[in-house]
Amino acid sequence: MAATFRATGPIPSLDEAYAYCSAVAKEHYENFTVTSVLLPKRLKPAIQAVYSFCRYTDDLGDEAEGDRLALLDEWEAELVSVYGGAPHHPIMVALQDVVSTFDIPDEPFRRLIQANRMDQREVRFDTYADLLHYCEHSATPVGRMVLHVLGETSAESFRLSDATCTALQLANFWQDVKRDRAMDRIYIPREDMASFGYTDEELTLGIVTQAFRNLIRFEVGRAQELFDEGLTLVDRLTGRAKLDVALFSKGGMRVLDAIRDQDYDVLSHRPTISKPRKLWIALSTSAKLALRQRP
Repeated sequence: MAATFRATGPIPSLDEAYAYCSAVAKEHYENFTVTSVLLPKRLKPAIQAVYSFCRYTDDLGDEAEGDRLALLDEWEAELVSVYGGAPHHPIMVALQDVVSTFDIPDEPFRRLIQANRMDQREVRFDTYADLLHYCEHSATPVGRMVLHVLGETSAESFRLSDATCTALQLANFWQDVKRDRAMDRIYIPREDMASFGYTDEELTLGIVTQAFRNLIRFEVGRAQELFDEGLTLVDRLTGRAKLDVALFSKGGMRVLDAIRDQDYDVLSHRPTISKPRKLWIALSTSAKLALRQRP
């Protein structure tokens, strides 16, 4: 990715901007099922632009060389120009068209940028409430962006989306405890570790105790409750978007099942879902939704 995006040439055309976003989405297609054949064709460019913004923002926070905070400030300045100026980066040129077409406020985009600022500090959380506050910046904005494009912007839909997106974020955290610890990121709240009698030192050494298993079981249970809460969002959607959202939820819950299958030992082996299992999830979810829609 580019280290900077100050204007150095002509502003790309809208067609060029959308083509750029399409290329970004296709490059990362394995992690971006929203742009699958399931989505209505007319919505794909908008969703690809939203995804490209999220991807680029996360790359700035995780991979960019140099002063990442300064780069994030530049990126936010480009976002400001989306809402009242002439952005130069192709992602922002496409995004300007998207936010105008679908009436998306700047708040979810700003929150995601702020989440990446948070990532530049030591990532530790004293309480579960602190962790949820982080998820309100790193996870829930994405769902709200997508709901705007889908035209489902009721307060209840936002609430259900927030639950689902937070659950997906937590499932990823509990799947990647070992990987995150290697990057000096510990998402398990300190109060929970203390409550279950598990220490930072044990985590650093990768020691799996019964206390650790009980701790991860507790965190998995919290994520499951959020998945259960958010599932009714599927019934509020129509068409192929319904299946995409259902697949996100089912896939996240299967990650929790994989953790359970390992008796909550996420340090010895990273829990994953096999490709055949992913295919089964897609087929079974499609069949269940089809049966529910029959008169």
